Amino acid sequence: MTFSSSILFASRLLFPRTGKKSNARRSLFGAFVCIGISLVPLIMVVTVSDGMIKGITERMIGLDSSHIQLVLYPNSEYASDAESMRILADSIKEYDSGVKAVYPELQGIGLASSGKGRFGASIRAVQGDVFEKNPAFASLFEILEGSGDLSARNSCLLGKKLASDLGVRAGERIRLITTKENSSGKTMPKITPLKVSGIISSGYQELDSLWLFVSLESGFDLISLSSGKAVFGIETEDAFSLNLEKTYRKLSPLLASAGRLHRWNDLNSAQYENFASTQIMLIFIMMLIVLVASVNISSALVMLVMERKKEIAILKSLGGSSGGIALSFIITGVVTGLLGVIFGLPVGLFSSLHFSGIMGGIESVVNLGAKVFYFLTAGNLSDYVPVHLLDEAFYLQNFSVVISLPKILLIALGTIVLSLLVSLIPALKAGKEKPIETLRKI
Repeated sequence: MTFSSSILFASRLLFPRTGKKSNARRSLFGAFVCIGISLVPLIMVVTVSDGMIKGITERMIGLDSSHIQLVLYPNSEYASDAESMRILADSIKEYDSGVKAVYPELQGIGLASSGKGRFGASIRAVQGDVFEKNPAFASLFEILEGSGDLSARNSCLLGKKLASDLGVRAGERIRLITTKENSSGKTMPKITPLKVSGIISSGYQELDSLWLFVSLESGFDLISLSSGKAVFGIETEDAFSLNLEKTYRKLSPLLASAGRLHRWNDLNSAQYENFASTQIMLIFIMMLIVLVASVNISSALVMLVMERKKEIAILKSLGGSSGGIALSFIITGVVTGLLGVIFGLPVGLFSSLHFSGIMGGIESVVNLGAKVFYFLTAGNLSDYVPVHLLDEAFYLQNFSVVISLPKILLIALGTIVLSLLVSLIPALKAGKEKPIETLRKI
């Protein structure tokens, strides 16, 4: 039995010329639909999680750690005032051509106070024009109220969550409580009134929920280096390029006397690995769903073998080989899986591209049902709290879906291989059918 004969028999199994009803063919149809449907969430998990991880990583690098971060020693001469930090920043840019920009910053902690209460704040003293000159700040931060101007004395910018906790809006005033050492060396509390010039958000609340920005000059009045730190965010051409390591190695000996140098992946390794492991776990779970859907092919082929015993017996009596018969059923199973891939991949990619709209629709339906239930149980909706499926406290609000062609091809190939594997047992069983016993029953 030739290979072309096996393909011809497989085509007759999938698309018979007669209009005879077949439960096995309906099962094959259901199998390919199940495979296609199971691929939709898998594709969505891969593309959406890649986009979310990329968006969060961009914010961690661009808004927090920078590509390389220099943490000055507390007793460093460059940490004495804002001008000294600017001089060192200019010097770092001259050390290596791989350094594109350097942003000096003071970091500390304090207690922000308003009429609504007191809340902890992570103070970041930056250059007044950083929201314009730093591309990451300019593109990844959204100014919700007011402006990003820090040029005025005692002005500040608040993260969205902190501003909400304090119950303040742009233009209103807060008090910032920090600690400073006096001339005798004692640590004393310092209360500074600040005007909120703007409220900002990076779209990822877990990152910016406590941030309070002031100018670099104000930072030296507010933050004591005994409890805070002076850092320099060093930007290179690309945080994921091999040139980052070269720049790091060139700067390390030159800046060893000034402070400690860290790469972004050293500072964010735990969180970055957590994202990767979570994505792998989700993909594994989705692949199990695809595996379960692929098993339907095996059961459908078993039914098909039982229905086509006569045809198998006739082919064998005419010289058809067991291997050729088995190959026909294997081809039938693989083509069923391939049809599922052809159906599932476009639907999955389309769903990924419209992820926000789909989640918004599901959220609306969930909230409608929750409101009805709440009204029936409580009698009113005055205390009803809307359900948010993607709460901004845990998820990135705005991100671009990343479609990785190698991953999509790997998923398609994996699904076809699964279809091949689950087809082997019923196909081998079909090849072992004994034609004499079948023909006797005709």
